[in-house]
Amino acid sequence: MIRCLAIDDEPLALRQLVSYIGKVPFLELAGQCQSALEARAFLEHDTVDAIFCDINMPDLNGMDFVKSLVAPPLVVFTTAYSEYAVEGFRVNAVDYLLKPFGLQDFLRAANKIKELKELKDAARPAAAEAKGQNLSAADSADTLFLKADSRILKVSISDIRYVEAMSEYLKVWLDSQPKPIITLLSMKKMEERLPDTFMRIHRSYIVNLTKIREVNKNRVILDASANLPIGDLYKDAFQAYVDTKFLGK
Repeated sequence: MIRCLAIDDEPLALRQLVSYIGKVPFLELAGQCQSALEARAFLEHDTVDAIFCDINMPDLNGMDFVKSLVAPPLVVFTTAYSEYAVEGFRVNAVDYLLKPFGLQDFLRAANKIKELKELKDAARPAAAEAKGQNLSAADSADTLFLKADSRILKVSISDIRYVEAMSEYLKVWLDSQPKPIITLLSMKKMEERLPDTFMRIHRSYIVNLTKIREVNKNRVILDASANLPIGDLYKDAFQAYVDTKFLGK
């Protein structure tokens, strides 16, 4: 069933819309409103597949109402003024019914809605499957996405050397570039996302264990430019990791 909302400030015209919707087997009346403002309030707590909307209404006309919707449903405009037809199609209206219109005209518009709804429904699983395939590819490629300023950057997890906390931000240091990526994120979120090859060694540092070259007392050394402290709270866990790899007396 296609859920519909009927909108018209004229009671007789609204009654006619409701009657016609009731005569079409694949349409279901979800609600009826006598103004665009009333319709807006309705859509704040309910969703519909299509709306049949008058254009000339007080306070807010139907055209401006549809333009204000972030994700408008399928729209059929109804009006007594033919000059609105071109503008109606500019906002991607499915059809335009010029008053007075009969049941046959209404059925023509309803069938257009049905065809478009079926096309959208058929396209949705394909889009979801493609999205799932893309996500799987991203996972297998060992990547994550980080927001930096106004950009969203794709980062290879294996490229990450270490992560450094900086107030509410993180510095993500990479092998592939000298400057870190600075992103608004918590250490906890990052720690949850990274695999077991990473370990938190300090309140302010998460290190890629595969990048460690040396452990010197209470410090982890990656190279001459990266000499990271091991915090007291994390010392035992890190030592346990080292012990699993240690060869010697």
